[in-house]
Amino acid sequence: QVQLVESGGGLVQPGGSLRLSCAASGSIFSINAMGWYRQAPGKQREMVATITNGGAPDYTESVKGRFTISRDNVKNTVDLQMNNLKPEDTAVYYCSARLRRLSYARWDDYWGQGTQVTVSS
Repeated sequence: QVQLVESGGGLVQPGGSLRLSCAASGSIFSINAMGWYRQAPGKQREMVATITNGGAPDYTESVKGRFTISRDNVKNTVDLQMNNLKPEDTAVYYCSARLRRLSYARWDDYWGQGTQVTVSS
């Protein structure tokens, strides 16, 4: 069994900051990429930021310069520091990890339960 548990969402005013954290636990042999995705009401889920196991980040254009993704390969955690938040950042944010549970197993994508981020005055 593998679990991804997110924390850190909430309500913040425009221009404010939030930090999201995600911890992967359970029967894990190796984790490849980890990332954060979001889904706003009536919209499709979109990639926000991803990071390879080597630490190379990738961001969607709208968050570049405002969000920073980081990970700890020992603790199997990934964080998303969000600064200068805008109302359009409002969404449910999901943590994701591509991992395999055994050395010979395939790579599978796992998801957290989601955490709400609301940016509003």
